Amino acid sequence: MIAIIDYGAGNLFSVKNALDFLEEESIITADCREIRCADAVILPGVGAFPDAMHMLREQGLAEVIKEEAQKKPLLGICLGMQMLFEKSYEFQETEGLGLIPGCVQLIDGGGLKIPHMGWNDLTVLNPCAMTENMPKGAYVYFVHSFRADTGDENISCYTIYNERIPALVHRGYVYGAQFHPEKSGAAGLELLKNFARLVRK
Repeated sequence: MIAIIDYGAGNLFSVKNALDFLEEESIITADCREIRCADAVILPGVGAFPDAMHMLREQGLAEVIKEEAQKKPLLGICLGMQMLFEKSYEFQETEGLGLIPGCVQLIDGGGLKIPHMGWNDLTVLNPCAMTENMPKGAYVYFVHSFRADTGDENISCYTIYNERIPALVHRGYVYGAQFHPEKSGAAGLELLKNFARLVRK
């Protein structure tokens, strides 16, 4: 069972629909007991970092996520990925979950439109379990104005939008996708399949 965390700021149903399509058992929940009992966890997110972290803490979910990330696979998506880092500078400096070293800062578009919105290809820097069977140069769908700033050892894939944007990050049981796998066609579904395989290992 994969728990999709409902804290009031996520693209919950599109993620659930993608997992249903793959015939992977999942539940949308804000119940700490259900999250602890799940085999894996997905932390989605759409919106602003400070608000989202406030909601996680207010509902007692931040500590549960940090605890469970030491035991089972965790996938953060879009804002959910950004919250995996130590802090963000979106609007104000805000502490994150601290599961991956680094911070989140505004994209330097160099004259390109911000937010970065649309399809971009992935380049694999450090292969991991989530990149298995993904086609070379796969295109995935992004919608974001901020990016992670972290060491190369934590970056599995990146894309280029004036500057290098970490697109898939990985540390221990923790994975994060800056793009939306549930909106990224075959490549995104392959990534979600790989995440589900981690549950069965």
